[in-house]
Amino acid sequence: MGQRVSREDFMWTYSEQPHCSRREQIVKAHPEIKELFGIDPSFKYVVTCAVLLQVLACFLLRDADWTLVILQAYLFGGVVNHSMTLAIHDISHNTVFGNSRPLANRLFGMLANLPIGVPISIAFKKYHVEHHRYLGEDALDTDVPTELEAKLFTSPLRKFVWLLFQPLFYAFRPMILYKKAPTDLEVLNYIVQIAFDGLILYFCGLKSLAYLIIGSLLAMGVHPSAGHFISEHYVFSEGQETYSYYGFWNLVTYNVGYHVEHHDFPYIPGRNLPKVRQIAPEFYKDLHIHNSWSYVLYEFVMNPAIGPYTRIKRKARVPQQFYGNNMLGDYLDAFLTQIGYFKLTETIRTATGVVTEYCNGFIKAKVD
Repeated sequence: MGQRVSREDFMWTYSEQPHCSRREQIVKAHPEIKELFGIDPSFKYVVTCAVLLQVLACFLLRDADWTLVILQAYLFGGVVNHSMTLAIHDISHNTVFGNSRPLANRLFGMLANLPIGVPISIAFKKYHVEHHRYLGEDALDTDVPTELEAKLFTSPLRKFVWLLFQPLFYAFRPMILYKKAPTDLEVLNYIVQIAFDGLILYFCGLKSLAYLIIGSLLAMGVHPSAGHFISEHYVFSEGQETYSYYGFWNLVTYNVGYHVEHHDFPYIPGRNLPKVRQIAPEFYKDLHIHNSWSYVLYEFVMNPAIGPYTRIKRKARVPQQFYGNNMLGDYLDAFLTQIGYFKLTETIRTATGVVTEYCNGFIKAKVD
């Protein structure tokens, strides 16, 4: 049904991503922009309140009709949960406790993850780093659709179905494109999330747990707030790779709409991203911007010039890395070192060796 997309391949380029060079130019022209780097001191309070709000909603909906549960999931809970995914996005850049406290940021990400219903926080972090470092690079940036997605979802109806199941594609695409070793923090993320889901199920019932999970799926599919998935990097203007949106949805998405600014300065918290454009307007005034995420979704579905192939891609500069960073192990080693555990075990090992050697010598002397 409808006109098929006109592209049959991605938009391959041999140029570097534009964000590194623009960052250098902006810092040179406006060195004061560095004052925006760092943490957002209000962030942890806003996120904590949102998590508590969802727990309250679960309690209030425990005996509600299923129709009300689904409507609330789409109109309210899904918006909150989608905002939590974007809080996790900001947390992945260490904007809560700073770069000096990575474990604190990861643990707080697990808190933000709770109302979403499924564990995504730690896995998102390790793939999102690659998205910034290797933007558009083949098999490294898992934000780009697979070849199979691009070939299958080519008509308006198919593209609509693709949008409907977009959260599932985002969840499973990394497992297909770029396999990484599981880490101890991912295991902890699963344990914490399952425990929280179990508590919601026990105290509030199945409808409340469904409210959380259904809301997450609906609000990241065909939903106005999900327009950012398409608006950020799908090519709507020839030659431009990243796009910003300055509308009201930024109020509940931690300013993720300021996406060009975010890629230019990943270590500036979402709260401060509007100030980037205020400080350096000459670097952003000529770029194409989106005025409506809802219209972005409509355009994606109905415009044959736009589809999963409408992404800029580059050849990979480096091979994939399978290894995982087991952060808890490092902290455990540091703790044991601090309390003298390794020194004690080394002393015991040395003493045991001396005693063993003495006993062997004594026994040998007796035999002789």
